[in-house]
Amino acid sequence: MGTISETNLKELESIALQLRVESLKMIHRRQAGHPGGSLSAADIVTALFFYKLRIDPSNPNWPERDRFLLSKGHASALLYTALARRGYFPMEDLLHWGALDCHLQGHPDRLKTPGIDMTSGILGHGIPIGAGLALAARLQEKAYRVYVLLGDGEMQAGVVWEGALTAAKYRLSKITAILDYNDVQLDGCVHEIMPLEPLVEKWRAFNWHVLEINGHNMRQIVEALDLAEEVHDRPSIIIAHTTKGKGVSYMENLSYWHGIPPSDDQLQQALIELGQEA
Repeated sequence: MGTISETNLKELESIALQLRVESLKMIHRRQAGHPGGSLSAADIVTALFFYKLRIDPSNPNWPERDRFLLSKGHASALLYTALARRGYFPMEDLLHWGALDCHLQGHPDRLKTPGIDMTSGILGHGIPIGAGLALAARLQEKAYRVYVLLGDGEMQAGVVWEGALTAAKYRLSKITAILDYNDVQLDGCVHEIMPLEPLVEKWRAFNWHVLEINGHNMRQIVEALDLAEEVHDRPSIIIAHTTKGKGVSYMENLSYWHGIPPSDDQLQQALIELGQEA
């Protein structure tokens, strides 16, 4: 397991802040999108794209690349911002998100956008597709790993657990799932609508290796990603406790901000709270 310096941690935290800012600007500009879940997952996505993933933006289809699956595809603004900052396409492309002739769709489309490994939007498919990719890697003797970012609301779908069974059966240790566990979905709190607990025990019962962290603590995120690579007999899941709308006071922990764009004044307030003017 590698050791990350305080300097590198600060750099990652700075990138995560920028991803939050750019995601909110995109959602405001388009007047559509999902701010709450983009803000809650920003630290996780930053750690993946700027620390962990073996990828080559100049060669998006590199066969040996690690695969990243945004199972919670409605957080596409966050993913597109990360891809642009990583160099898959110009930052200027973000200005055209959602336009009919733009390669950035409302939900990620692997046939249109460089760096996308799974078309998503219908929730719950990340784990089963990830299992297929991991099996393909084994058959083809490839070394790549598969990372799946899940939302907690989508874990109410049965297909997630079918995929979990498959990954456990074949001991697909190259899969690491990360759960953005913010406890808020479209219509309210997850624990009220369809409770997931006892979640750690459930995943262990499905024969997954479980790590539990603060999903906004960058050191905990990168160390958990490193630890997951040391597990060789089963898949791993990182249960990352997060805050919906993290960093913007009026959005935090409110289901209203699952899929509502901010107004001009609300964007200004958000940017001030994140330490940046528009």
